[in-house]
Amino acid sequence: MEATMHDQLTHLDEHGQAAMVDVSAKPVVWREAVAEGFLVAGTETLDRLEAGDLPKGEALGAARIAGIMAAKRCSDLIPLCHPLPLDHAAVEFERIAPDRIRIEARAATAARTGVEMEALSAVSVAALTIYDMIKAIEHSATIEGVRLVSKHKETPC
Repeated sequence: MEATMHDQLTHLDEHGQAAMVDVSAKPVVWREAVAEGFLVAGTETLDRLEAGDLPKGEALGAARIAGIMAAKRCSDLIPLCHPLPLDHAAVEFERIAPDRIRIEARAATAARTGVEMEALSAVSVAALTIYDMIKAIEHSATIEGVRLVSKHKETPC
């Protein structure tokens, strides 16, 4: 029997309608995902960001919390994403050039499906939070390169 496009798409049911993937038969496995993204802005703006000297206040702390909250609420944001009990979520910032900050997010859980979307959501919302908090002084800031860096799973729990 020839496979159809619907047989290959896991988020469609037999009628071609959007559906959450059934993972109930999969074993519970420890999973971790790492994502990254970059915020690009002027040197003076990033100096003020790092110093906590912005009109809206200390942005990196707010962005870290916003990113972690996004990871925790990922299934509320992405319609077919499974709600996962996160064991860990973290967001870190590193200035890698005078005009560029790298945002890294990690998410981990013991579950039947991965945490890639949680890590990607954390990076995205952290970047958006920084953007929102610097836009009063920097109109040309950009968010770039949001991507999954790695994912890992171990044997069933």
